[in-house]
Amino acid sequence: MLTSVQKEILQTLINLYQNSDGKSIKGEDIAEVMNRNPGTIRNQMQSLRSLSLVKGVPGPRGGYKPTIEAYHNLNISVSDSNAKVPVYKENKKMDDVSVAKIEFTSVPHPGECEAVIKVLGSIKDLHLGDVIRVGPTPVNNLGLIGEIVGRDDMDNILLLDISTIRSIPKNTVFDIASLDLIYLKPGDSIKDAAYLLSHNQIDGAPVITEGVAIGMVSLIDIVNALAEGKENEDVRDIMSKRLFFINKDTLIANAVYKMYKFGISRLIVVDDEHAPIGVVTRTDLIETITNFKNFPLLYNMEMDEEME
Repeated sequence: MLTSVQKEILQTLINLYQNSDGKSIKGEDIAEVMNRNPGTIRNQMQSLRSLSLVKGVPGPRGGYKPTIEAYHNLNISVSDSNAKVPVYKENKKMDDVSVAKIEFTSVPHPGECEAVIKVLGSIKDLHLGDVIRVGPTPVNNLGLIGEIVGRDDMDNILLLDISTIRSIPKNTVFDIASLDLIYLKPGDSIKDAAYLLSHNQIDGAPVITEGVAIGMVSLIDIVNALAEGKENEDVRDIMSKRLFFINKDTLIANAVYKMYKFGISRLIVVDDEHAPIGVVTRTDLIETITNFKNFPLLYNMEMDEEME
């Protein structure tokens, strides 16, 4: 059974090692973080080495490294250092802080859901009442938003009152895109474009010629053209040439990021030869992430309750 000091030393070593790119950690660095005497750290390290929780690295650049047993002892999963789960505070990513484990303590109602977050790195800048965002996780793209309602500095644990949980499916764009491609030709009239969008109940379509997408026309483009008296012009005269493509095998999470980054609402889906085969819209992504298509009755019931 580890003492509280040994657990703190081991946690600090893992925190520093996690951000060292595999380099060993000197006892002086651990002592500085813990505000303890370096001699105390060296003495405790001997005990930790005998327990096979720490291994020493000799030489001028030597120091200490945690063993796999150290991670297991502190209930931390050993993962690829490149697959860190980030933490955001006030929409800013926190440097040298990541999440090692997420455990839900209760999920009886979304308003009462709590999660225990095991943190790698210092939690000194995370205080009670702070609202933080965690994720996405590397495997299932899970993301959380919640208020810190508890903390354990000894074990580097935060207790979050969760307000939002999102998990982006591991499907590809091809799985959710509209593959019955509806498109316009450069010489189509604005009236033709308005009819096409209205008839198919969509708010935009790519302009394609000889199998190549050269533009995009939206309802807003049509409305602006009519307002400016350009009803006799062709689609080529009002289309936007700012196009964004995405390969059919791209994960949905990457499509979400691309739309967010460029502030757009649709992407042209292309095959491996870069030929357009479909369109994925913001609505497609929202319905997939919220799972609205699979649980429409649940959403309708919740909406009815709110209206009452």
